[in-house]
Amino acid sequence: MAGMEINEQNFHGIDLNLMVTFAVLFRELSVTRTAALLNVGQPAVSGALVRLRLHFDDPLFLRTRRGVRPTDRAVEIAQLLMPALIGIETAITRTRRLSPLNP
Repeated sequence: MAGMEINEQNFHGIDLNLMVTFAVLFRELSVTRTAALLNVGQPAVSGALVRLRLHFDDPLFLRTRRGVRPTDRAVEIAQLLMPALIGIETAITRTRRLSPLNP
């Protein structure tokens, strides 16, 4: 379909689950809460953050007394990423509801 194309090469070497971790961390501003919500350990979130930092060449989140705060670059990424993730979530949930395998 015209206008419905992606360049798959842009996704090479990036795990899209990292984007979900980013989104939850951006919302929660806490590695501990993010880990709990994603049902993983804190080291897994920290490891994901290392990979995200390398990919985006930015610290993304800075430590504070109460958790973390996003950098300007993280805010920019979140503004672009969140609508896409919401669209993906909608596609997944609508498809699941409409599936003949899910009454």
